[in-house]
Amino acid sequence: MYDVIIIGGGPGGYLAAERLGHRGKSVLLVEKQHLGGTCLNVGCIPTKTLLNSAKHYLHAQEAEQFGVHVSGVSFNMSEMMAWKEKVVETLRSGVASQMKRCKVEVVNGIGVLQVKGASRGVTVDGKLYEAKAVLIAAGSVPAVPPIPGSRDNPKVLDSTGLLSVKEAPAKLCVIGGGVIGMEFASLFSTLGSKVSVIEMLEEIIPPMDKDHAPLMRRSLKNTEFHLGCKVTRIEGGTVFYTTKEGKEESSAADIVLMAVGRRAETASWGAKEAGIDVTPKGVSVDDKMRTNVPGVWAAGDVNGRSMLAHSAYRMAEVAVNDICAFLEGTNSNDAMRYNAIPWAVYSIPEAAGVGMTEQEAAAKGIAIKKATAPMVISGRFIAENGVKAPGAVKVIAEASTNRILGIHVLGPYASEMIWGAAALIENEMRIADVKEMIFPHPSVCEVIREAIWNI
Repeated sequence: MYDVIIIGGGPGGYLAAERLGHRGKSVLLVEKQHLGGTCLNVGCIPTKTLLNSAKHYLHAQEAEQFGVHVSGVSFNMSEMMAWKEKVVETLRSGVASQMKRCKVEVVNGIGVLQVKGASRGVTVDGKLYEAKAVLIAAGSVPAVPPIPGSRDNPKVLDSTGLLSVKEAPAKLCVIGGGVIGMEFASLFSTLGSKVSVIEMLEEIIPPMDKDHAPLMRRSLKNTEFHLGCKVTRIEGGTVFYTTKEGKEESSAADIVLMAVGRRAETASWGAKEAGIDVTPKGVSVDDKMRTNVPGVWAAGDVNGRSMLAHSAYRMAEVAVNDICAFLEGTNSNDAMRYNAIPWAVYSIPEAAGVGMTEQEAAAKGIAIKKATAPMVISGRFIAENGVKAPGAVKVIAEASTNRILGIHVLGPYASEMIWGAAALIENEMRIADVKEMIFPHPSVCEVIREAIWNI
């Protein structure tokens, strides 16, 4: 009997296995495909690898303004894909090595949860493995809306399919203006594709502050946006949609990307049969990642609380602490908090944010103070990006206490500086606290401090 069996080898699953192994627990990790899950194999990592190639291509084209002259700039999609595969294989091998170092046993196959009385276990290909505790980290799958003409249409791909194309399409139509859709729109528009984005909501990227979303749209080359529009059907590579005024229009493309988000994977591992409480969002859990069934926890995308790899990491740590307390007959004081989880879009330019947007504060009736600072006030930003590159930082604080509620960044390096903004919010820092902090100079992160001084 194992101390813990984990279903799913993605970020939440493999990090939990690593942490449990370090604490001397016997662990079985069940993964149906490749270690690393969606993020490493067909999500975060391959997308960012291709976006990096696109950035090199763009920088070479724009290098003349910095005194560097490059002729004959081109890209090779096959070589970009080969580099992407090398990166994925290298990181996947690293996860496997870490599992060995932590003495985690890995089994490939579909794990199915078994709950009989007080016993807990998982079957894989008919073989039962028993454990004292089970952690579900089954992840998520692409959401597939019932749009007529989308099923079995070779022109319609999800993000996994688009990561394997042989060449950049001349025209790409993206259904969905969220994080996935915008990253692919940015990638292919940078490579020269003509991109059309159709979004049902009034603005792109739901967690983004509404002051930054228009800046993001204007910064994407070769891209047109159709907001507040509903896709009604797809015929081959032509997407038909109705505008908010009720007019039917269409967009023809070589490839149609279905990027309307992801949903928790709750169907393949026996949730219903085991009596696990599942909502339309995912598995119901408390702040310690416990499900309604004693001895069973759920972390990461599968619970639908925050579908981000870094959220899964933290959920896994919370679950591990509670599982170890359960095994050792003690109590864990650790709990999951959601108020300071940063998000990032690795488009060109990047965008990131943490905490409340101005719109969320208004919806909650919170009076705020706010200020925005352009990135061109940063010497490093101008030196590396020029004076015309887009970039801004917006800070939101509670009017009555001066506590910082939200920080939103648009521009290069946004994803690399947002952790510091998260730390400010997590520690409930006030405007005066940050004014006393020292930021490195010259750095782009100084713009956060300048925005706070502007409040």
